[in-house]
Amino acid sequence: MKKYTIWSFALVVIGTMLFSACGVSKKVHRALEAEHRSLGERFQQSQVELAESRSRVKSLEDQLESERRNNASLKEALARLQGTLDNSISQNTQGNVNISKLVDEINASNRYIQHLVNTKNKSDSLNMVLTNRITRSLSREEMQDVDVQVLKGVVYISLADNMLYRSGSYEISDKAGATLSKIAKIIQDYRDYDVLIEGNTDPDPITQKNIRNNWDLSALRASSVVQALQQTYGVDPKRLTAGGRGEYNPIADNNTAQGKARNRRTQIIITPKLDQFMDLIDKAPAKESSEEVGMD
Repeated sequence: MKKYTIWSFALVVIGTMLFSACGVSKKVHRALEAEHRSLGERFQQSQVELAESRSRVKSLEDQLESERRNNASLKEALARLQGTLDNSISQNTQGNVNISKLVDEINASNRYIQHLVNTKNKSDSLNMVLTNRITRSLSREEMQDVDVQVLKGVVYISLADNMLYRSGSYEISDKAGATLSKIAKIIQDYRDYDVLIEGNTDPDPITQKNIRNNWDLSALRASSVVQALQQTYGVDPKRLTAGGRGEYNPIADNNTAQGKARNRRTQIIITPKLDQFMDLIDKAPAKESSEEVGMD
C-alpha cells in the first residue's frame, strides 16, 4: 500500500510538471491537485489503520501468551489432583471395607429397632386385650369403685375400701361379693398367674384396740381378700400373696378428702408369664436369634 501511494504521488508530480511545461490548462491542473490531496488523505488513513492493526495484533499476542500460561497452570493443577485421587484410592481400599462393615452394623441396628417397635406394639395390644377382658364383666356401677390398669403386661385392679370393707373394719362387706366373684372368675381363667393382694391406707391414725396402726390395717384387709378368694371362690392359695403397704404408697394428695379416699384402696395385682401374655393375643412373636435382631 505504501509503495503504491509513493509511486502514484511521483507520477502526479511528474505529470504536473509535464503539463505545466506543455502549457496545460488551469482546469486540468486543479484536477491533479485534488487528486493529490485525495491520495494524501488516503495515505494518512492507511497509516492510522496500520497502527490500529498492529495494536490489535499485539493485544491478541498478549492474550494468547496469557492463555498459554493459564493452560500450563491448569495442566499442573490437573496433575496434582490426579495424584491426590490416586493416593486417596490407594488409601481408601481399607476404608471401603470399614464402610461396608459400618453399613452392616447400621442395618443390624435398624433390624433391632424394628424388633423393639414390634415388641412394643404387641405389648400395647396385650394391655388392651387384658383390660377389655377384665372390664367387660363389670357393671357400670362396679366400675365407679374399680380401677383397672395394665402396665407392661401386669394387671392392676384397684378396689375402693368403701365398696370392699365394712366401715372402719377389715371384714369384707356383703356388696363386695359380686365384684370379687367376677375378679375371681378372671383369676381362675388363668390358673398359672401369680396374684398379689396389696392393702393401702390413708395416714389417719387407727383407734381400734385390736389394730395397732395402718400397717396392721392394710395387711389385715389384704389378708381378708386373700381368704375370701381362697375359701369362697376356690382360688389356689399357692398363687396368692397378701401384703400391706400402710399409708406409704399414696396415689393422690392426702390433704384432701378425695385424695384420702383414693389412697384407701386394695390392689389385686395379676402377673402372667410371657408365654401366657402371647396366648392372649393368639400369636407369639417369631423367635429371633441375636444375629437376626442385631445383637452380639
